[in-house]
Amino acid sequence: MAVHAASTAADAAVDAIHALLSGPAGRAARWLAGAARRGHTEAQTLYGQWLLDGRGVKRNATEALYWFKTAALAGHAMAANMLGRCYEHGWGTPACDKTATHWYARAAEAGLDWGQYNYATSLQLGRGVPADRAHAFALFRAAAAQGHAKSINVLGGFYEDGWEVEADLAMALRCYLRAAEGGDFRGQFNAARLLAMAGRLDEAHDWMQAVPHTATPAFLAKAHDFLAGHPDARLRALAGALETTSPCC
Repeated sequence: MAVHAASTAADAAVDAIHALLSGPAGRAARWLAGAARRGHTEAQTLYGQWLLDGRGVKRNATEALYWFKTAALAGHAMAANMLGRCYEHGWGTPACDKTATHWYARAAEAGLDWGQYNYATSLQLGRGVPADRAHAFALFRAAAAQGHAKSINVLGGFYEDGWEVEADLAMALRCYLRAAEGGDFRGQFNAARLLAMAGRLDEAHDWMQAVPHTATPAFLAKAHDFLAGHPDARLRALAGALETTSPCC
């Protein structure tokens, strides 16, 4: 009973924090800073993110790193994941793939889908850790089971290319469609690509038109070049769909 009561109180505190965030950014940032200093790990993690983004407070990656590390050492899974991202990208600290992967592994061990995805990516690429595609596949599957769209898209690639499983284009397409429906632009692109190759051109065109809404300019440029130069006329015909909508950023 005492454990349940403590859990309920903690959940209520987290709900209160997130409700506060809908108010004025400056006031919310000051409240988060105070709660972070009082040792609230959710506030520490959120304040770290706000410091990274410059939301309601002056951007400060070094201070963000401090709060992510403080919360991560206290066992906060998303803080561990964000600490990994800081070390991967060099936010507030020199970049270090080995340290980034260590923190991604901590987040993955806690069952966080983003931690599983990021740790799996490191294992797949051999970035900061010896490559282990079988372990990566298992982690992508674990994240996908939680509905993580990016991981579902990556699983589609494993089935398409026959990595760790028998090649299965039907399963690959199912994965890509699930990722596409979850809003992942790579999933949308890959679903459109396989749909076109299967002769389902109207569906393919619809998904390809969705890609520019969230895709990065770099991805759009590569995707357009891939389609425009493809020997399959069905795929070449999709290149124009990437030009119909301006990218989000």
